[in-house]
Amino acid sequence: MLPRHRPPEALLASLSAVRGRADRLTHTEHLPAREARHAPWPDTVRPEIVAAALALGVEQPWAHQAEAMKLAKSGQTVVLATGTASGKSLGYLAPVLSDLLDGTEARNGRGATALYLAPTKALAADQRRRAAELAPARVRAALYDGDTPPEEREWVRQYASYVLTNPDMLHRGILPAHPRWASFLKTLKYVVVDECHTYRGVFGSHVAQVLRRLRRLCARYGSTPTFLLASATTADPAATAHRLTGMPAVAVTEDCSPRGPLVFGLWEPPLTENVGEHGAPVRRTATAEAAYLLTDLVESETRTVVFVRSRRAAELVALQAQDQLGRPLADRVAAYRGGYLAEERRALERDLHSGRLLGLASTSALELGVDVSGLDAVLMAGYPGTRASLWQQAGRAGREAQGALAVLIARDDPLDTYLVHHPEALFDTPVEATVLDPDNPHVLAPHLCAAAAELPLTDGDLELFGPSTEALLPILEKRGLLRRRGDGTWYWTRRERAADAVDLRGSGGSPVQIVEAETGRLLGTVDASAAHTSVHTGAVHLHQGRTYLVREFDLDSSVALVERADPPYTTAARDVTSISVLSTDTTVDWGEARLSFGSVEVVNQVVGYLRKRISTGEILGESKLDLPPRTLRTRAVWWSVTEDQLLDATIPFDQLPGAAHAAEHASIGLLPLFATCDRWDIGGVSVPLHPDTGLPTVFVYDGHSGGAGFAERGFRRAAQWLTATRDAIAACECERGCPSCVQSPKCGNGNDPLDKAAAVRLLDVLLAGAPGAEPAAGAAAVDGGGAPVDGSAPVGGGEAP
Repeated sequence: MLPRHRPPEALLASLSAVRGRADRLTHTEHLPAREARHAPWPDTVRPEIVAAALALGVEQPWAHQAEAMKLAKSGQTVVLATGTASGKSLGYLAPVLSDLLDGTEARNGRGATALYLAPTKALAADQRRRAAELAPARVRAALYDGDTPPEEREWVRQYASYVLTNPDMLHRGILPAHPRWASFLKTLKYVVVDECHTYRGVFGSHVAQVLRRLRRLCARYGSTPTFLLASATTADPAATAHRLTGMPAVAVTEDCSPRGPLVFGLWEPPLTENVGEHGAPVRRTATAEAAYLLTDLVESETRTVVFVRSRRAAELVALQAQDQLGRPLADRVAAYRGGYLAEERRALERDLHSGRLLGLASTSALELGVDVSGLDAVLMAGYPGTRASLWQQAGRAGREAQGALAVLIARDDPLDTYLVHHPEALFDTPVEATVLDPDNPHVLAPHLCAAAAELPLTDGDLELFGPSTEALLPILEKRGLLRRRGDGTWYWTRRERAADAVDLRGSGGSPVQIVEAETGRLLGTVDASAAHTSVHTGAVHLHQGRTYLVREFDLDSSVALVERADPPYTTAARDVTSISVLSTDTTVDWGEARLSFGSVEVVNQVVGYLRKRISTGEILGESKLDLPPRTLRTRAVWWSVTEDQLLDATIPFDQLPGAAHAAEHASIGLLPLFATCDRWDIGGVSVPLHPDTGLPTVFVYDGHSGGAGFAERGFRRAAQWLTATRDAIAACECERGCPSCVQSPKCGNGNDPLDKAAAVRLLDVLLAGAPGAEPAAGAAAVDGGGAPVDGSAPVGGGEAP
């Protein structure tokens, strides 16, 4: 039996009224209900599909679904970009399953096939269930991913007509083995790309090249599949679909589905009595606040999902809520995140569908379309990085016309603080465009090798893979990876599989396995790029509510050995970063200042870690680490000011390191407002006198090899971006800088030096020369004094991604 439903206004009122929380609600937005608009079933949809939909309660499709069905049958590339729970699945399933039903009438029962791609395994499993509800059993739908047993894989290749997988499996398992998939590819009629807004940055660029490789092999087998894409609401979805598939696309964007009223609260946790680094005031963490709110909601039998930013946070929120609830309600709260074993994920998904779970703390895995209908409330412990993701997560709640509650809980972070006090940035601003760059040579080169291994490259492939292809092929030949034969074709020269050299998700190598030392049991994995900071020797690791200490981090074997422990602290890595300019693409004069964009080399090394008391954040000690440096060649935006400008801003040289460092931190925190990234996708370095520019310089760079497009977006919107940065620092109520304005949770220098007031003055002189600049609002209200900087302080600041 489902829990009772309470109006969202009453839920929010009860949350803010108890325990002295009234001042934490900074804004309430009431979004009205929307009436449904239907359309007749297109004639091209098979009667069996219509009958199955009727049995599920769908008498007529909504108008946007019907439009997508018609466009799909016309053979056009279609992107359906409407809100959460708007029935995008039916919009593409009806035409796909209709054609697959036609295909079952062929002699071999497989005259038409379709491929479905999802960013997560959970979503693919959910979509197989939906397909089974709509189509007769003779349409054979099957999962093909890393969890598929070997004995089932051959059956899928030979008999399945609707194969549901992910880009990773397509890249590693299907395309390199295309001769074994020949009968499937020969009749491939549709390729469905679900949640395509998640394919951004380096990952999106890789997926774009995987899709080009798929199109190439389909042409080899005589098929030209229609691409159908589903997306959350984004800016210019047709352009995104074009970049992703390489083909012109038409977008369906008018959402005609019904929606109940949504009450959206912005929530700022209170300041605590504790102090953080350098005596800065500290707010209660968003995860702790979310755990308190989740406790209250579960006690009132309100079905709730808490979205968090990290695997660790998912574990912490669930654990804290369980502790506060006690039995038996504690058993109805759980965590859900990546890194769990397949059987653990499946069990949680079943419990969520059945309603046994009342509260779930989840990473973004449940954002991506998994059917969790019936939820009453969504809590977001921290801004999810983009407005598209914000609305995707908020839309997970709501039972048709009953209405729902969504609450964004601010982290102690410049962007979150800015948003909960500037609601117009969320509610009056369009969602972002998806940023990806398939022509990135660091992405394209290994895919050319993989494509050549699948089928020799010809001159006819140059246009398919993009304008950088022709210049890259001779370079790959010089490296001994490709060889050109007399007939003009390019061949893969190595014995090893070319696809294995492609790091599709930009994680920097093979995942690190987390192994329990005493039993040898595999607990999970962590991306190679995050391993140095998260599973170094001495790190605290959480898994399903249990605490472990990393006993040994073996770099050679990519294994972290852990043992059960219960330390009274958490750990935070410390690192050092240096940056050099490789080439400058564009430079713009801002009066005396200069804004530039180009290629850089970043060298980062984790050198130690802090131990922080769990309850207060108090620093208990620091330990040294001996890990090798890592080098990243990427793209960056940077700005430099002159000595005369520093004089105008009354910033003496001893205040300059703190001013530049603070401005760097805040600008990294605000860039996600202007690019589809979050703080962890980008890094920064500030240097009082950089050898390549000869001037005080602040860099913000993409945290992925070759770049991801985020720094370029920052360069193109620099005036708005840096103005918001300046305003966010100036508006913060702290005296000398805190996590809400200029302190960073991932600063490699321990947030030292930082000078908040001098950072505002530095940004004022920089922005004074920006195109169309006007005097910064509120500048006179900022204290002109800066914190003194000790002479032994580092000469530059750094924040690694």
